[in-house]
Amino acid sequence: MGYKVAVVGATGNVGREMLAILEERGFPVSEVVPLASRRSVGQEVSFGDKTLKVRALENYDFSDTDICLMSAGGSVSKEWSPKIGAQGCVVIDNSSAFRYDSDVPLVVPEVNADAVAGFTKRNIIANPNCSTAQLVVALKPLHDRFGIKRVVVSTYQSVSGAGKEGMDELDRQTKGLYSLKEPEVQKFSKRIAFNVIPHIDVFMEDGFTKEEWKMTVETKKILDPKIKLTATCVRVPVFIGHSEAVNIECEQPVTADEAREILRAAPGILVDDKREAGGYTTPIEAAGEDATYISRIREDATVENGLAFWCVSDNLRKGAALNAVQIAEVLANRKLIQPKARAAA
Repeated sequence: MGYKVAVVGATGNVGREMLAILEERGFPVSEVVPLASRRSVGQEVSFGDKTLKVRALENYDFSDTDICLMSAGGSVSKEWSPKIGAQGCVVIDNSSAFRYDSDVPLVVPEVNADAVAGFTKRNIIANPNCSTAQLVVALKPLHDRFGIKRVVVSTYQSVSGAGKEGMDELDRQTKGLYSLKEPEVQKFSKRIAFNVIPHIDVFMEDGFTKEEWKMTVETKKILDPKIKLTATCVRVPVFIGHSEAVNIECEQPVTADEAREILRAAPGILVDDKREAGGYTTPIEAAGEDATYISRIREDATVENGLAFWCVSDNLRKGAALNAVQIAEVLANRKLIQPKARAAA
């Protein structure tokens, strides 16, 4: 008997990806229910070869639902996730609403799957920020072997991280520029077509943006509170796929060859590292793929025990939808929850 799964925000980029990945990975479902706001009621979404009609979140009874994949933004999650959890349905939340709550586990299954068991406090599990998810997948095996002390990361984040509006703006501006039209700026602070913007989320008092702050705090919570991390997050004119240039300083001596072998053996990682033209992965190759790709692995002689590498992943998958489904798989495989239909029988 399978699990009854609700997907909140089913009409958005990540919600649709969640539906696709549930089907692709053969997650054991008895029923899938797509939910969204009232204005989306009646829209159709795909689940495998089935077409499902979207229902209203506000009118839905979660008492017989086992898992809720939540991808409708922080304000919706803050209002609804505790209510859903109180009905005995486990919420796997893609927003930042509960990531920093000490009673809510923040989970990347390849890194800290055991933390999932803490969901019982509030029936909520948090997905990390998309840029954090791929980073900690890459850092985990290196930290286990060499002991990472400090991380310096610069991100190159695609417009899909800003939702459909971000993708539409890049598309519209690019087409407009080819027609010699002045691009209209709506979603981003400056023109994104043929440009890069060193600004994601709001600025904080210390000059860092909230996106940069998220990477620091989330890495500490997921991996190790002793790790020091500084980030510069940049929006680039790429539709799907976040890239990161990562520099780490370790406690133990590290070589590029040893790091390469450790990363090759680690879950969720594919090493693509040939020291030749094209011997690395770019966002285009990573789009639609589940893996976190590591390239350009090299020793950094400017610090003791230093290493640098390039990290690329599909932000809609590993950064959001895939990670949420993987968390659901941990719940099911470890029998941390049982289908309510089975319990009632």
